[in-house]
Amino acid sequence: MTRKHKKALARIILSAALLLTAALLPTEGWLRWITFLVPYAIVGWDVLWKAVRNIAHGQVFDENFLMALATVGAMVLGEYSEAVGVMLFYQVGELFQSVAVGRSRQSIAQLMDIRPDSARVLRNGSAQEVDPEEVEVGESILIRPGEKIPLDGVVTEGSSSLDTAALTGESLPRDAAVGDSVASGCVNLTGVLTVEVTKPYGESTVAKILELVENAASKKARAENFITKFARYYTPAVVIGAVLLAVVPPLFVGNWSEWIHRALIFLVISCPCALVISIPLSFFGGIGGASRQGILVKGGNYLELLAKLEAVVFDKTGTLTQGVFQLQALYPAEGATEAELLETAALAECHSGHPIAQSLRRAYEGDINPDRLEDVTETPGLGVSAVLDGAAICAGNRRLMESLGLCPPETDDLGTVVYVAKNGRYLGRAVIADGVKPSAQEAVKALKARGIQTVMLTGDSQGAAEAVGQRLGLDQVHAQLLPGDKVDCLEALLAAKSPRGTLAYVGDGVNDAPVLSRADIGIAMGAMGSDAALEAADMVLMDDDLTKLPAAMDISRKCLRIVRQNIVLALTIKGLCLILGAFGLASMWEAVFADVGVAVIAIINASRMLGRK
Repeated sequence: MTRKHKKALARIILSAALLLTAALLPTEGWLRWITFLVPYAIVGWDVLWKAVRNIAHGQVFDENFLMALATVGAMVLGEYSEAVGVMLFYQVGELFQSVAVGRSRQSIAQLMDIRPDSARVLRNGSAQEVDPEEVEVGESILIRPGEKIPLDGVVTEGSSSLDTAALTGESLPRDAAVGDSVASGCVNLTGVLTVEVTKPYGESTVAKILELVENAASKKARAENFITKFARYYTPAVVIGAVLLAVVPPLFVGNWSEWIHRALIFLVISCPCALVISIPLSFFGGIGGASRQGILVKGGNYLELLAKLEAVVFDKTGTLTQGVFQLQALYPAEGATEAELLETAALAECHSGHPIAQSLRRAYEGDINPDRLEDVTETPGLGVSAVLDGAAICAGNRRLMESLGLCPPETDDLGTVVYVAKNGRYLGRAVIADGVKPSAQEAVKALKARGIQTVMLTGDSQGAAEAVGQRLGLDQVHAQLLPGDKVDCLEALLAAKSPRGTLAYVGDGVNDAPVLSRADIGIAMGAMGSDAALEAADMVLMDDDLTKLPAAMDISRKCLRIVRQNIVLALTIKGLCLILGAFGLASMWEAVFADVGVAVIAIINASRMLGRK
């Protein structure tokens, strides 16, 4: 509990003690009124002040106005103990609410600890501590063990282990060495690192995460918007109803004090605290619970949509697969060796920046000397030709071989095939493929167990796409798609789902931004995702772990379940007590339960979202 909470609790305890004393003292007249007024003022002065202040600002019909009107009326009618009791229990409910919201805010605020206070930038041969916003791209920063990485960059000196838990929810440290990219917000654990800054602070990982979290609460779910509109019309309606209850029946049957008393009970019962407090708290807790697991949800509305998920559409490269091409197999032709085949292919591709070329160079363990090459020519859509140590070599696709009059054997290799020739002789082929992520199969299995359809859209070849689809057990695979084709495919899938269901798209690349925006829920991969994908997405999986997607679904479904429970609970009990109160069958204490009791129960129920799953 905070200091503010402790003060509120002290007021409640003091007021309760004074109420008990006043009830036991044998006082009468104005002295009895004073003995009850003191505990009433101690526990309720802030509610009365808020009611007066809000009325002055034109905000009349809120819970403060209802509580002030009901309790002041009870004091006027001589129902002293009921007036103090109602205010006392109302403040108990407010304390429960404040503690629950504070706990939720604290779970979100833990992310704010990733904000770096300063950066140690290397200038003029010395390290200077400056604000991270003052560091420019291209400058080098020094990060010592135990310090947060203030800006995104690439390690130029040193090696260390990084604690990425604040960003990804993953407790296992990640190693970083020269050439590795590091994200701001991580904590350097062991060695000293020198990092060259690649993004200004405003575009860094930590700044974007904080912006997502800070803006999440502004995007309300439909249930939250419903409650806001409901309270806007409900509160004036019940005030009018209470006035009519206090005035109309006595005109015919008399007994004004009895009907005014019933009207005051009616007002206390009608206070919509349970709904107004507990439902936003449920969504806020859901966003906080997801963030602790490395899942950033940009608003309660997306959490609500996630609970209605019917289909998940995946990109392939970098999403379902690792995004790193690796040499899978070498098939030398007769008279050639694997060593000769790999050396020729690696040297032929030594000037190319294509991922396929890079994978060949990584697989070749020998020395790659570009000086051995002459007359290097790269033909788009075909491959590379050059002269290696005086011998004409070629590396590329089947069409390149056929243009040389060579006829490689037909294959059913799953992956990208690079054919190699030397001095007009076919040397063989190398098969390059992108490995499936370890988490992908588990995630797809978990989604299918929840009744979710799984689809893959990719620009890769049909064979490579179907191989991944079969391995993961996907329901549909659509291959050889351009970015525009992906949008068309997604439109067809959106049209096929049920009107109440939703569709999510999971991707990581720049070309995924249009489909991420078009889907009901766009989900980006945070660790490898492009800036465009992160900007277009509604949710971010910070560690690229696809098993977090079923976990996010479970959080959203639990959140919606709690919201529905609270709506049914509050409306049912309040409706019943309003009827009883109007007919004089409910006392002020039943009214207290219908208001504060239901609110406390709803808040406790909503607080289940704040705990770890």
